[in-house]
Amino acid sequence: MQVTETLKDGLKRGYTITVTAAELEAKVQEKLIEAQPEVEIKGFRKGKVPLAILKKQFGQRMIGDAMQDAIDGAMKDHFDKSGDRPAMQPDVKMVDGENWKEGQDVVVEMAYECLPPIPEFDAAKIKLDRLNVKADEASVDDALKNLASTAQSFEDKKKGAKAKDGDQVVIDFKGSVDGELFEGGTGDDYPLVLGSNSFIPGFEAQLVGAAVGDEVSVNVTFPEAYGAAHLAGKAAVFACTIKGLKKAVPSEIDDELAKKYGAEDLAALKGQISERLEAEYKGAARAVLKRSLLDQLDKMVKFDLPSALVEAEAGQIAHQLWHEEHPEVHDHNHGSVETTEEHKTLAERRVRLGLVLAEVGRKAEITVTDAEMTQAVLAQARQYPGQERAYFDFVQKNQQVQQQLRAPIFEDKVVDHIVAGAKVTEKDVTKEALQKAVEALDEM
Repeated sequence: MQVTETLKDGLKRGYTITVTAAELEAKVQEKLIEAQPEVEIKGFRKGKVPLAILKKQFGQRMIGDAMQDAIDGAMKDHFDKSGDRPAMQPDVKMVDGENWKEGQDVVVEMAYECLPPIPEFDAAKIKLDRLNVKADEASVDDALKNLASTAQSFEDKKKGAKAKDGDQVVIDFKGSVDGELFEGGTGDDYPLVLGSNSFIPGFEAQLVGAAVGDEVSVNVTFPEAYGAAHLAGKAAVFACTIKGLKKAVPSEIDDELAKKYGAEDLAALKGQISERLEAEYKGAARAVLKRSLLDQLDKMVKFDLPSALVEAEAGQIAHQLWHEEHPEVHDHNHGSVETTEEHKTLAERRVRLGLVLAEVGRKAEITVTDAEMTQAVLAQARQYPGQERAYFDFVQKNQQVQQQLRAPIFEDKVVDHIVAGAKVTEKDVTKEALQKAVEALDEM
């Protein structure tokens, strides 16, 4: 077996792999001998079928398997000896494969881009600010007011009062399209909070100003993407009768409110809110610190990038952004999305940082534990109430999903490893200053 270099240009590599006819025949013979004990053919006892007959019956399949084994073995041996790590799956083509005949050498061309050597960097030269924010009393009070508002009740408004946003109207309604009532368009004593946007767009606004006893014709058009196809895009009229009108009354901020949210008393609820707020601040501060770290790494560590990786990443970015601009398209059965220089620039940054973090993690022997993976799977499974077990089984059988869950855990552990060697300054700031820093991330 011979491996001959045909291309060495930057990160691009090309090789010709030759498997001689004799080597291939030896491989086929080896496979026949290996299979012989398990083969049973009419007229012969199991394991006693002559090799010549085995070759006649299974030879073609054995030749294909032997070719694949020989080529895979040659590639593995090449990568072990050269130390090359392909950036993507190598492109392997058999030379003159359509005209190949048994007894001839097998010649294969292999091309790939190898991963570049990643330059060392001194983590101690990285300077980071860790922003610390305490949950002040005003923030806790604001959160309490929001909880009280969420736990609000409703009480009748004065006779003759007019409905406004935030009020609850109790209505009977009958919906019709082209003068015909439609299924699901009728309701009695329905409590609707105006401004909640729980009904078709434009419905609730037409009830503002109504009073108990009023009859209102609400004219709306169902959205084009409405779930019921027979109503999508159709104009409809809802005949509504206002039977009740109530105003929102926030819950009192007291021990009773606390108990509604599972706390022993108001003091305990305040403590829980403070902890939650500080956890949110800590998460936001980490995002700011991580961005600063990545920005500095992007400037510090420079090297050639595999063009295939950059192109693939730019394509994914373009595809993702296209779907964000066209949220009405849920499938991927559409034409290719053209990449721009902006996509390519972002792709280069992502590929560069991805390779840097991967190399740091490899050298530091950072791994994702089974326990960490289990926690990640459980966290995702909670998004599918009642189907947790099915989701868990799905992940177990899907290597790609496992990698999607493992990647951010690995990245965060590598970031923590680098931060541990960097110069980090603890900086107490206000909630507003942290918010500004977070908003700046979206502008970059």
